[in-house]
Amino acid sequence: MFVSSFMKVLGVFLLTLAFCAGARATTTSSAKKKHSSGVVRTSVKAKRTVSAKTRASGKVTRVVATSKVAGRRGRGARTRLAVRRTRYQEHFSASSFADNLTLGDVTDGEDPVVRAAAIEALGNMNGTAVAINPDNGRILAMVNQKLALSRGAEPCSTIKLTVALAALEEGIVRKDTPVNLGGRYHLTMTEALAHSNNAYFETLGRSLGFERVKHYANQFGLGELAGYHIQGEQLGTYPDEVLPAALGGVGRMCSFGESVSMTPLQLGALVSAIANGGTLYYLQHPENASDIATFEPKVKRMLNIAPLIPEIQDGMQGAVQYGTARSLRANFNQFPVMGKTGTCSNNGTRFGWFASFADTPNGRIVTVFFLEGGRPTFGPKAAELTGQFYRALWDKSYFLQKTPSEIGAVGGSE
Repeated sequence: MFVSSFMKVLGVFLLTLAFCAGARATTTSSAKKKHSSGVVRTSVKAKRTVSAKTRASGKVTRVVATSKVAGRRGRGARTRLAVRRTRYQEHFSASSFADNLTLGDVTDGEDPVVRAAAIEALGNMNGTAVAINPDNGRILAMVNQKLALSRGAEPCSTIKLTVALAALEEGIVRKDTPVNLGGRYHLTMTEALAHSNNAYFETLGRSLGFERVKHYANQFGLGELAGYHIQGEQLGTYPDEVLPAALGGVGRMCSFGESVSMTPLQLGALVSAIANGGTLYYLQHPENASDIATFEPKVKRMLNIAPLIPEIQDGMQGAVQYGTARSLRANFNQFPVMGKTGTCSNNGTRFGWFASFADTPNGRIVTVFFLEGGRPTFGPKAAELTGQFYRALWDKSYFLQKTPSEIGAVGGSE
């Protein structure tokens, strides 16, 4: 009887123990589900918050994972969100290619060899190519004159040339001055020009201030016609007021040329002044043989930049040798080329700039390639086409020393 009673008590005890264990398991499971639900809600909330903060900045941020880590000193667990950032993919509506680019061009006063090389290099890319003799301001060739003579576009990173010259003239930096860009990160002008570093030129722009930036840009020809009585030439613009701080202020103007409109002729005139030591010529475009025979250079003004040119030349050459314009060397490396690329976009249209001058065996020549379009359009592409242009002239023996009669016939150095 005692054994029977003991077995009954033991059975009740085991049944009670099993029930309690099941209750604890159910409670724990509910707690886990509740905690898991909290993580999910936190994750969704984080996604919404991040999306609201990043939509205006042009970047997309996604929450891809959650993890629970122990808090310090027994403060409990906390949830950490693993965030991966991806760049915003801009959509372009413009085409990078076009037909009949030369339709309507006035060509009788151009150098036929230079023009043929420019047309060959440009191909069917939607853009313009301008070649200039920097020693007298004569336009040797201007392909797609409708675009070349238009109101222009945002200069993108080619604006850095005017900012560099301004900062050098004001004694803010030299080409090898390390400029602190945050923490232990320093950069010199040579490196910044070669790699087109935006932070560097934003720093220079803020140091100069808008009034000085504008003064030098105007002195270098921005905001005024570059040509002398060139029919159809339109005027680019340089603003009278600084860009609002919310849009980047003077720093953005000095890194991308935001709010500035520059024409291919304005950039060509500036680079010609750099190439010839400081003479800003009016650009002239002869239209016939008579214009060639009576051609006379016309000086707009003298720029006091001769001592500064060696300071920026290393960076411009570095762009071609190892920087943003190194695509040029894939097509041509027979003589030194110094240049500056530019890439930016506006309202679905992308711009690609490359302006350069070359030390050829037959003197210097300046080129500006400007492209408009979609994703295939950018500064390195313009540099690549410039290399093809120089290659075409080289293959046609254009850079061989010419006799005085030949120089007069094609408008070479006078």
